[in-house]
Amino acid sequence: SKREIKLRKLDSTKVRPLRSEQLLHIEDHDFALRPGFGGSPIPVGIDVQVESIDSISEVDMDFTMTLYLRHYWKDERLSFRSNKNKSMTFDGRLIKKIWVPDVFFVHSKRSFIHDTTVENIMLRVYPDGNVLFSLRITVSAMCFMDFSRFPLDTQNCSLELESYAYNEDDLMLYWKHGNKSLSTDEHISLSQFFIEEFSASSGLAFYSSTGWYNRLFINFALRRHIFFFVLQSYFPAMLMVMLSWVSFWIDRRAVPARVSLGITTVLTMSTIMTGVSASMPQVSYIKAVDVYLWISFLFVFLSVIEYAAVNYLTTIEERKQLKKRGKASGMYSMDAVQAMAFDGCYHDTEEDMDLSPFPEPCEENETRASQTNISNADTPRLKRKRSLKGNVGRIILQNNHAIDTYSRIIFPSVYIVFNFFYWGLYI
Repeated sequence: SKREIKLRKLDSTKVRPLRSEQLLHIEDHDFALRPGFGGSPIPVGIDVQVESIDSISEVDMDFTMTLYLRHYWKDERLSFRSNKNKSMTFDGRLIKKIWVPDVFFVHSKRSFIHDTTVENIMLRVYPDGNVLFSLRITVSAMCFMDFSRFPLDTQNCSLELESYAYNEDDLMLYWKHGNKSLSTDEHISLSQFFIEEFSASSGLAFYSSTGWYNRLFINFALRRHIFFFVLQSYFPAMLMVMLSWVSFWIDRRAVPARVSLGITTVLTMSTIMTGVSASMPQVSYIKAVDVYLWISFLFVFLSVIEYAAVNYLTTIEERKQLKKRGKASGMYSMDAVQAMAFDGCYHDTEEDMDLSPFPEPCEENETRASQTNISNADTPRLKRKRSLKGNVGRIILQNNHAIDTYSRIIFPSVYIVFNFFYWGLYI
């Protein structure tokens, strides 16, 4: 009636619809219901443009991606008359007043729509009711990674899209342009990975309480750059293994030199292994880098054990020789090199070489020798030093143990074979 119309005009609490809303007849329809409610499922096309892959985290097993997500569907309730058959474009303020697909990211940890300087949302409506709905989104999603070949691995990750409320009876989600629906920026690059492939696929997901849902997949394969790990892990490990072989060329009686070298290489290998493990998730299986580092650690450890065996066998041999000489001459005597193997001191005088079965400490021997005849000992000492300088190489070779000689050949050969087998297996 005229009275009701007059009262409606005087009611200041009513907000007059905008011109765009009047043109789209938003007030005349219930947009809480999907288009074609009660009939066949509404087809919703999707296409995606990947702007960037921001990060890949092995520890958290996830990736972060920024993309443009576009939806296509037809809603005849939004059709309008247009003489020039032109579309109308709107921002995010109209989204809350019409029906839009409720697409979400499966296995996502966090995501957001960019809102600088305003929300990055675009809605385009065509005269026949076709709608284009575009969003700029950054999403972090899970990627189930397998590190059994790390760092010589290739990871396959996927971002999955699905409707949250509408199953396949109400909404049919599909790629708008087939395999061409997924496009990427040509300048996408990652510090540790090379992007081998981007592909789009589709499937179905079943939930016991709600039924079957259409699901779309954005698949991409990432191959890891190995050069960083060669510099940080593999190359230092190789150097430590080769450094441990230096002890095979050191005189077997130089106990401090060979022991300190062995301990240093063992501790350095332990540091390298700890550094690699700290940057990786605590998985319960063996990784490829673990195999290499543990085998390298074993080589270094065996180098220390090798010298322990050499030192022990040397001591046994020289004790037997000492007993034979003692029986033959009635006293225990030995040369300077043998004496140094027992008490760790270098003996300059002949008196020092005639040791009792239980030799005194080297400090007492030196004091006794110096008190006996200091002036007479100077001349033999100078002669011995001169001869020692000229025959260092000959003395080292003569005093090598057979185990050292074999180790110089066996250790490098086995390590080279291991490297060929390792790189041939994983590359």
